[in-house]
Amino acid sequence: MRHRRRIPQLGKAADQRKALLRALTTELIRHGQITTTKTRAKAVRAEAEHMITLAKDGSLAARRQALGYIYDKQLVHALFDQAAERYGTRNGGYTRVVRTVSRRGDNADMAIIELV
Repeated sequence: MRHRRRIPQLGKAADQRKALLRALTTELIRHGQITTTKTRAKAVRAEAEHMITLAKDGSLAARRQALGYIYDKQLVHALFDQAAERYGTRNGGYTRVVRTVSRRGDNADMAIIELV
């Protein structure tokens, strides 16, 4: 039973799931929006919003925590430089998930996740 478990398992082992979420979060922050399945978009939303919250904090400990999660070092520095001015007045809700057409091969629900 997985009652009240918040992290979707995505059909992967824990190490593969963590690597997938890290990669999707890195690409979302780099490009501003990505197209993926709806379940993966909902899973990466929490991770991306956590990274933006760390960037708004701006402390050294927050920067080190973000460097340990996001793959690209220059991307982390750029995120920390821009987050205060871009999201300074927002109290969460930094991402938007928009549902798109189903994938042709297996009819999976697709979505676009983008930074607001």
